[in-house]
Amino acid sequence: MTVKVDDPAISLSATRRRTSLRPLLGWLARRAEPVVITLGGIFAGLALFSLFLLALGKSPLVLYQLMYTGGFGSWFSIQNSLSRAAPLLLTALCVALPARLGLVIIGGEGAVVLGGVAAAAIALPLVGTAPVLIVLVLMAVAGFVVGGIWISLAGLLRHYRGVNETISSLLLAYIAIALMNQFVEGPLRDPASLNKPSTKPLPAGYMLGNIPGMEVHWGLVIGIVACILSWVLIEMTSFGFAARIAGGNVRAAQIQGLPVGKLIGGLTAIAGGFAGLAGMVEVAAVQGSANASLAAGYGYTGILVAFLARHNPLAIIPVAFFLGGIAAAGGLIQRRMGLPDATVLVLQGTLFIVILFCETFYGRFRIFNPDLWDTGDFKMGEA
Repeated sequence: MTVKVDDPAISLSATRRRTSLRPLLGWLARRAEPVVITLGGIFAGLALFSLFLLALGKSPLVLYQLMYTGGFGSWFSIQNSLSRAAPLLLTALCVALPARLGLVIIGGEGAVVLGGVAAAAIALPLVGTAPVLIVLVLMAVAGFVVGGIWISLAGLLRHYRGVNETISSLLLAYIAIALMNQFVEGPLRDPASLNKPSTKPLPAGYMLGNIPGMEVHWGLVIGIVACILSWVLIEMTSFGFAARIAGGNVRAAQIQGLPVGKLIGGLTAIAGGFAGLAGMVEVAAVQGSANASLAAGYGYTGILVAFLARHNPLAIIPVAFFLGGIAAAGGLIQRRMGLPDATVLVLQGTLFIVILFCETFYGRFRIFNPDLWDTGDFKMGEA
């Protein structure tokens, strides 16, 4: 017996199956949109950068091959990328957390340098008189507190005085770098540091050290834990829910009685604290002292990491590793292709511009919006 394709019973059964899958498909579609658009932006940015390389007479394929080799091609390269990703995890949170409130904070570099100076300042008098663990904990607390206070200034200026937080946080970063230079070249300077002013170096026994079995310092673990805790704070707590409500509509949040000022002050303080913690990690795990190398641009690269991750604390982890790998390959690219070290910065800038442009595509594709699946020519659930 042959069953017709247009049998009403079969059509009804197929419709029911599609209808039952609709919630799952809708859930997948909404979450696929940021992934697809972000990946599309990355590939578009790489294509645009390839045109720049061709104009210079260089091969894009060679550069991307070297980028893979230098950042991800071996266990040594991967460890180098993870080490460079550690501070990016923390500085990206300095951008991502305030963004949930609708704030654009780009001055994390200031919190990094001041956090590093504060960590060094509190550690040096305690060296030889306090246990190593106590010194490291106090360094972390000092970096977190100073960084938090510094970034919260931008948030509070926005809330209470209407000052644009993007401009104020950037200006505060320049002020912080000037203060760092003043302390490092003045009251905290080690007389033995001649050509490069810095504080006295930490003894080897007081350094943060590496993860067992890896040539990667514990700052990576600190950054990953910070991202997980930030996600829990934003997605699983009443404080995070209130912050998301205020970020969606500040006026509506105020009408509902939410303490917007406390939300802004608290979240920007936490965000700045993470950036200050990145400065502490640089001092305790990499530099060994506070010096001008603290202003290495991690705060600015963290902006790109946060935007690529769509301000999702968990997505920051793989994105930071990706950009850490690009940075780790900079030296190899410079040696093999004769390009300046700033080539990596040009690539990062290109990706950032393209990602910002791709923000205009959100909500434009019907396939990612289940509410529009039954309109026009795009039908879901029909036999």
